[in-house]
Amino acid sequence: MRTEKIGQRIKAVMQKNGITLDELSRRTGLKAELIRLVEEEDVYPSLGPLLKISRALGARLGTFLDDQVSRDPLIIRRKDRSRELSMLRSKNALGRGKTDRHMEPFFVELLPESAVEKTLSSHEGEEFIVVDSGRVEIIYGKEVHQLDAGDSIYYNSIVPHYLSCLGDTPAAIYAVLYFPD
Repeated sequence: MRTEKIGQRIKAVMQKNGITLDELSRRTGLKAELIRLVEEEDVYPSLGPLLKISRALGARLGTFLDDQVSRDPLIIRRKDRSRELSMLRSKNALGRGKTDRHMEPFFVELLPESAVEKTLSSHEGEEFIVVDSGRVEIIYGKEVHQLDAGDSIYYNSIVPHYLSCLGDTPAAIYAVLYFPD
């Protein structure tokens, strides 16, 4: 089982492909400082920037999130979930360990602070989200939708979108992201 941090994995792929920090910044449109923080300070960004980095490096998102052990069927027990923290939310990668997957399933806890910076992102694929608890807001193109516990949404990820907690209490979602090969 790999114990490297996400930043170490990104840095290793960059070195393997001979890509500099400035080049990755140019390819992703992300600030070089953010990428440096991910690499060196182990800051965990939201999925949008991670998707941009994985696409720019020609790597599957799971390359950076997985423990690289493949097994079928894959079962992740609640008590065994690995938790990655960011300033705005925590994520539990539910598909880690299955390296031949085409979907990225997550359990995500959204903090109220996630509504502060509403930077829309887009990428190829689709997303399916079920609200487990709390309330969330989804900006999808020019539309704004509010979802409560038990509500779900399925959408094409190519349309710019952003998901955040709505209100003063945390929310939790299950999200499945699909990326075409």
